[in-house]
Amino acid sequence: MNEKELNSVSGYLHLGIGLIMMIIGAGVATKAAILGVLISVIGAILLKGLFVVNPNEAVVTMFFGDYMGTMKQGGLRWVNPLFGRKKISLRARNLNGQKLKVNDKLGNPIEIAAVVVWRVGDTAKASFEVDDYTKYVEIQSEAAVRHLAGVYAYDTMEAEEVEVPEFTLRDGSGKINEMLEAELTERLSRAGVDVLEARISHLAYAPEIAGAMLQRQQASAVVAARRQIVNGAVGMVDMALAMLSEKGIVTLDEERKAAMVCNLLVVLCGEKSVTPVLNAGTLYP
Repeated sequence: MNEKELNSVSGYLHLGIGLIMMIIGAGVATKAAILGVLISVIGAILLKGLFVVNPNEAVVTMFFGDYMGTMKQGGLRWVNPLFGRKKISLRARNLNGQKLKVNDKLGNPIEIAAVVVWRVGDTAKASFEVDDYTKYVEIQSEAAVRHLAGVYAYDTMEAEEVEVPEFTLRDGSGKINEMLEAELTERLSRAGVDVLEARISHLAYAPEIAGAMLQRQQASAVVAARRQIVNGAVGMVDMALAMLSEKGIVTLDEERKAAMVCNLLVVLCGEKSVTPVLNAGTLYP
């Protein structure tokens, strides 16, 4: 079922006619009761067809179970008094999702929550395709967040264990938000709901593993830093040996080169400052 527009007429004319008929009916009733009552009833029926449509609001109309159309013209309007009417807000709404405890792709328990900005786009689907579209949005949003969390790893450190490189929940936030919005759009289109924005608002490891994961992240950071230091030190040693050989400053055999490399790596890679031992004698002590 798709939305169709129903044009209504301005209600001010019918308001005036209805009030006049009520006044006339009351006056005529003193002389001809039946005629006066009839005029008053007609006036009351005209007044019953009046309703007010506020900005960013729609009115879904039905006639004995048949969908007649949706009115979106603002102000005082009038339609057939026999039409059933249901108001639906077209304003943007925020859904601040609760924190969900789920497992990521690698099975790690995490906490995740999302904020969804949505509005009703198709009033017919929102009214007749689902029982309660607001509850539908809440349930489907939670399902989409759970599904997304189970498809990706929490962090890059975890993603290294996955065979195919991919985005992670933590460092791929822009892409993850786009995918969440796309999935919500597909899910909520059945209820005539448009998703304006969707983004992850909370993401963390579950408390029972948060401490262990923090230690693992710290260890990974230390290993990465040491790897960078070693790479730099090897480059510097290679450059030093090449320059000594090129300029002919000193000739070293393989054993002395190995000793020099060892000493330079200790100096360059050590966590603390090294105290040098000066040789005041011959080149080879």
